[in-house]
Amino acid sequence: MFEKLFKKKGKPEVEIYSPLDGKVVSLEEVPDPVFSEKMMGDGVAVIPSAGKLVAPVDGEVIQVFPTKHAIGIKSVNGLELLIHIGLDTVQLNGEGFQVYVEQGQSVKVGDLLVNFDIPFIKSNNKEIVTPIIITNMAERVETIVQNRLEEVTREDLLFTCNLKF
Repeated sequence: MFEKLFKKKGKPEVEIYSPLDGKVVSLEEVPDPVFSEKMMGDGVAVIPSAGKLVAPVDGEVIQVFPTKHAIGIKSVNGLELLIHIGLDTVQLNGEGFQVYVEQGQSVKVGDLLVNFDIPFIKSNNKEIVTPIIITNMAERVETIVQNRLEEVTREDLLFTCNLKF
């Protein structure tokens, strides 16, 4: 009778889905210490095979960088994600990127965020590896459980975050 009162509930979880088609790599493999040393937070990276970026969670767009190379999203559970398309792509000043969302806009998993031109980015000697980072790890996340996929398509489960109470 009192089982439900005293039974411990599991910790809340947030599932993060792949915003890209491509090959999953660990952050440690990203050739930029800001990401590889997890200075901004933890997560994974994807080497995209197609230039289409979609929302990895249900939430709100909290930042669209003026150079269109990065998007910040806050999930409905309060997780803050940064998706950084390529490395040093800020130097392209928005060229090769087409953004479909704006700050304050609500998004659902799979909604189109950005199209980007992979051949253009590569021709400008920029890496296309794309980190997906949780920027408020310390405040919100207890553990991350990465799905052991090598290749992903958009909306495949990438990792699950167990949230702090």
